Amino acid sequence: MDPVTIGLMGVVGVFTLLFLGMPIAMACMLVGMAGIGYLSNPEAALDKVASTVYEVTSFYPYTVIPLFIMMGGFCTTSGMTSQLFSTFEKWLRRLPGGLGIATIAACAGFAAVSGSSVASAAAMGTIAIPEMLRYNYSPRLAAGCVVAGGTLAFLIPPSIGFVVFGMLTEQSIGKLLVAGCLPGLVMALLYVGLVLVWVKIDPHMAPTSPEPVSWSEKIRSLRGVWGTLSLFLLVIGGIYLGFFTATEAAAVGATVMFLVVLIQRKLTWSGFVGTLQDAVRISAMVLFLVAGANVFSYFLALSTIPTQVAAWATELEVSRYFILAVILLIYLFLGCLLDAISMMVLTLPVVFPVITALHFQPIWFGVVAVLMMEAGLITPPMGLNVFTVAGVIPDVPLETVFRGSMPFLICIVLICVILTVFPQIAMVLPQMMTR
Repeated sequence: MDPVTIGLMGVVGVFTLLFLGMPIAMACMLVGMAGIGYLSNPEAALDKVASTVYEVTSFYPYTVIPLFIMMGGFCTTSGMTSQLFSTFEKWLRRLPGGLGIATIAACAGFAAVSGSSVASAAAMGTIAIPEMLRYNYSPRLAAGCVVAGGTLAFLIPPSIGFVVFGMLTEQSIGKLLVAGCLPGLVMALLYVGLVLVWVKIDPHMAPTSPEPVSWSEKIRSLRGVWGTLSLFLLVIGGIYLGFFTATEAAAVGATVMFLVVLIQRKLTWSGFVGTLQDAVRISAMVLFLVAGANVFSYFLALSTIPTQVAAWATELEVSRYFILAVILLIYLFLGCLLDAISMMVLTLPVVFPVITALHFQPIWFGVVAVLMMEAGLITPPMGLNVFTVAGVIPDVPLETVFRGSMPFLICIVLICVILTVFPQIAMVLPQMMTR
């Protein structure tokens, strides 16, 4: 059989193993090893697996993953989540749907110090949803705001999504992180706009206006955001100005937050061990996924599928934006079946060569790809953020959480269109970086 046929059989084989319940990293590595062995020889396949696993797990820049996870864990321990919500709630509560808007703003703030979307949704869900329900907000609106707000942690740096994209495509992780800043802000504003329109159309979604707060209390509440703002400026500002690499910035951020929770006397032994366990567990999962993806990518390269697909796409007599739209629709469909990182692992070996062949900016596409991963966090039946919120607030049915999150898909599609028309929103900051 010719290499292309073998490659197509390998792709089908991976999806077959996934549907049979095999972990995606193992499926990619097993099929990739078998494919390399067939197209080359068994010794080359074994050597490739061994060298790939070693190279991925020993590559120093990848330590950014556990360090960012530790930073986010210490931020949660310090109580930043509740402080952010309390501050924004006091300032925004009098707006239509003000508590929902405050929830989104607090999620955006927490996203700036935590790269975990699930952690953001879980932490904010336990704080914001009971408060909104107390003021007779619709459970659908309350849950939707938390689910959508949690997705911002996948776009606003530090984002594990950008780290994984950079690892799989060999792009600058620092530039990817910085590229997410302005799109993340635009996304948060679109979410806020949606809540305002939603409540204006149906005032019963948020029928009660909480009592006003005095200006002196509002001013005092600003003390709750200084820590988040300072940490964000230290970490992302340090990357942008060239003071730190992404790995160094993550180390500085994790160290600073560790010292903060020590000074606050909020760090318990169980909390410290739990943060380390999360860092090890998530890092091992991501690194094994990347190793499996690299083995599978090497197999696909031997089959010549990526280069042939890229050549075919460039020869089509259609606009490159039509091909981009098709790719994004595929991502939207896959988001119903796979988690975000699995989508990257499976698709980027084929999709990324097409994107570069069509002369799209790799950093810009990284932002757009992460946006589509965000969609996967709220689309049924996978919707990881939806299940997280339904788990921490059992009084709100899963169906209600899904229905509340669906309108926010409009914002994700809209910002993809905006970034396509105005790519400089994502590119202006990375292009100004000193390194």
